[in-house]
Amino acid sequence: MVRAIQEAYRQAFSGLPRTVWLVALVSFINRTGTMVLPFMALYLTEERGFSVAAAGRAMGIYGLGSMAGAFAGGWLCDRLTPRRVMALSLLGQGAGFLVLGLLRTRPGILAMMFALSVVGEAFRPATAAALVRGSLPGEQGRAFALNRLAVNLGLTFGPAAGGFLATVSYFWLFVADGGTCVLAALFLLAAFRGEGSLPAQPAGEPGPGRSPWRDPAFLALLSLLTLLGMVLFQIFSAYPLALHARYGFSEARIGLVLAINTLVISLFEMVLVHRLRDLDPLRVAGVGSLLFCAGFAMLPLGSSFAFVAATVLVWTVGEMLSLPFISGWIGSRASGENLGGYMGLFTLSFSAALVLGPPAGAWIYQRLGMNVLWYGCGLVGVLLCAGFLALSSALRQRAGTAVPAGEIR
Repeated sequence: MVRAIQEAYRQAFSGLPRTVWLVALVSFINRTGTMVLPFMALYLTEERGFSVAAAGRAMGIYGLGSMAGAFAGGWLCDRLTPRRVMALSLLGQGAGFLVLGLLRTRPGILAMMFALSVVGEAFRPATAAALVRGSLPGEQGRAFALNRLAVNLGLTFGPAAGGFLATVSYFWLFVADGGTCVLAALFLLAAFRGEGSLPAQPAGEPGPGRSPWRDPAFLALLSLLTLLGMVLFQIFSAYPLALHARYGFSEARIGLVLAINTLVISLFEMVLVHRLRDLDPLRVAGVGSLLFCAGFAMLPLGSSFAFVAATVLVWTVGEMLSLPFISGWIGSRASGENLGGYMGLFTLSFSAALVLGPPAGAWIYQRLGMNVLWYGCGLVGVLLCAGFLALSSALRQRAGTAVPAGEIR
């Protein structure tokens, strides 16, 4: 039994190129300091006098900036290099977090949140482009899963440590977050020292390729991903507010709850993705989306820490069955000259969700009650599952045959 488990992990991690591992290490260093965003809604309401609705709108402004950053980051990747875009983004974030922690006026805070999100979100499409360029054909799913492992390992420490730091002073969250961004940038520059860029050509089909704007299946998937992201980003807005108000959780306990998610992903996602690699990724994502939203829909049914932890396990399984498979599917469609465009729009869908999700969730939370919000998330899960299954069926009918994972065209 032990040998079988060891072999499963060995197979899941073996064979990935050096570039993929280095990019994942950069993500790990960066995410170990992720402390500001998970507690931003609480910081704004508890420390800066924002109402719940105003905090939701502030997160929406952050999302608007991230939309601009996602588009700009993807555009720059096709003109500079992913490495340079990643480094500039990380250094900009380092300075931005420190400035944001010092601001006291509402206009200054909102302006800095917008600017910080523009700079910070450019990192995501650059990372995605680097992973696609550095991975072998058919291995994009594992490359993205490894990066998610690194991100979630970092997030296991970040929010948990942030919860304790917030009990001392929220300012230390900004210092830690900014400092790890700078450390990640220095590691990136050292790791690729002497290299003008990451590998010049992605693992997918060589350019010139189709425009992502003329890829109906890709655009349809982005609409589903945006809807899924709107539920996901309740974690940064209504979710901590609900745990604080209804369940009486402190910032430290909220950090521990979020650490359950990242720890489970870190332990099991790579093996799960490897085991399910031959299944249709869109169908897997449909089931995962349903489970993810169901985890939030369960919240009104209990009140103990153990119950909340159980709901986290449900939506964590859903996350592992959705996001890495969606990422791998998108990576397999991206082509040489338009790689940055695909990855920019991919990231843009999350940014749009960040614009729409927190304000909508905060409005429902304040006007209609948290139960309506969480049951509504469950309904969204049903719609998402139907949408992913319908998209998969449409592509299968177009191809005329069953299509293996990562090869749906």
